[in-house]
Amino acid sequence: MRITPITLEVFKNKFASVAEEMGMALTRTAYSPNIKERRDFSCAIFDAKGDMIAQAAHIPVHLGSMPLSVAAAIAAVDLAPGDMVMLNDPFRGGTHLPDITLVAPVYAGGDAPLFYVANRAHHADVGGMSAGSMPLSTSIFQEGFVIPPVKIVAAGEIVPDVMRLFLANVRTPIERQGDFAAQVMANRTGIARLEALVAGSGRETVANLATALMDYAERLMAAAIAAIPDGTYTALDFLDDDGAGSGDVALRLTLTVDGDRAELDFSQSDPQTRGCVNAVRAIAVSAALYVFRSLAGAGIPTNAGSLRPITVTTKPGTVVDARFPAAVAGGNVETSQRLVDVILAALAPALPGRIPAASQGTMNNMAIGGLDARTGTPFTYYETLAGGAGADAAGPGQSGVHSHMTNTRNTPIEALEYAYPLRVTRYALRPGSGGPGRHPGGDGLVREIEALCPAEATVLSDRRLHAPWGLAGGGEGAPGVNVVTRRSGEMHMPGKFHVRLRPGDRLRLETPGGGGYGTAS
Repeated sequence: MRITPITLEVFKNKFASVAEEMGMALTRTAYSPNIKERRDFSCAIFDAKGDMIAQAAHIPVHLGSMPLSVAAAIAAVDLAPGDMVMLNDPFRGGTHLPDITLVAPVYAGGDAPLFYVANRAHHADVGGMSAGSMPLSTSIFQEGFVIPPVKIVAAGEIVPDVMRLFLANVRTPIERQGDFAAQVMANRTGIARLEALVAGSGRETVANLATALMDYAERLMAAAIAAIPDGTYTALDFLDDDGAGSGDVALRLTLTVDGDRAELDFSQSDPQTRGCVNAVRAIAVSAALYVFRSLAGAGIPTNAGSLRPITVTTKPGTVVDARFPAAVAGGNVETSQRLVDVILAALAPALPGRIPAASQGTMNNMAIGGLDARTGTPFTYYETLAGGAGADAAGPGQSGVHSHMTNTRNTPIEALEYAYPLRVTRYALRPGSGGPGRHPGGDGLVREIEALCPAEATVLSDRRLHAPWGLAGGGEGAPGVNVVTRRSGEMHMPGKFHVRLRPGDRLRLETPGGGGYGTAS
């Protein structure tokens, strides 16, 4: 068949709309505020080989990692029509344990799968040593229930024994069951829409257009890389610590541009740590794809083709390519952000005027859990907090926004206080936290939460010691601050900590500002 630019554009949007509608189904049917309010999930569709065709505009950290989950599911389980596989094992296609991926085949009337659909959602608790499953761990076994690729839906019905096993290992089984049912419905929505697409256009046509879209994305990405001056660029940035007393954790990058190809070599980064900031290789791939996808412009499809001109090199056993049984709870959320910072820093001299200063560089993970006295049942609240975005040559950074590898919303105060025995006592921007410059960085925010019952809290945050850097003469953004307030007074806390809260205790996070751009006049 002859594929015209118009046909390609139409099907680019058709495929993307399927993924977007999957996300809408997940949002509307989920139980937990983390999914239905914050939209902490991603949805995507894949071809018969497991190559990504389209992803909805959800979570960037999932860009390069969801395909590995689909590949692991295809390799491990024979999937018939109506079947679905779930997994969260970071060493078999996942990222960290709260992110549970559900994969389903789309046969569309054929004898073999023509497509696969998948969604990944962050569950607010999957067991482990602390509520919220984001602990200060030193082993993956402390982080929660590990799920290898396993069939969870067979011929359209949930496999009861597998579901019972999962629910017996989490603190909030009713909420988990509700969120899981929403993930099932999201995949069923994607299957129905792709079947309709095939029925209207034919199997061969739709498959050929999917392949053409990936080839198109490859050409666009190659052109974007070709616009970067050839050369080798280096950068170094640091995580504050690993949560287990490590001190600085270095991420080192050598980035080589040769024509229309780019290699990102992270192999000289520090060895994997005892604490929980280790990232699996998929996260490094996601960070690389995110940055170059952003440079390529809005018109490029988000699919496997856009990664073909990019090579990511890592060394097994390092903090960016951790080996089992490393602790990885913070790698997906904190190390991913620093990977973006180090890639941008390397590209800054190559692309003056196009690269922004550092944004807040952390997701400010806050997890609180305990026994809700109102219902007598356990609760777990999880949220990542926004901060300041880095300024650039075009203008100041935005204030109070999620940036780079996260794309979630906040939990509205009303929803939070309705769902949990918690009270929000302060929620505001943090004036003056953005870095100075011709264009100032965006301000962080302040979120303070009071416990109304005994609870435990875990915070995984960064940029509390190493401030977000400015660019082109701009100043640093203000580092973040973590405070626990009791009747006896305030306690300033490190970036990563676990604490017991009594009724009336307050936990306050002041998030970092973004770096400034240009010398202030």
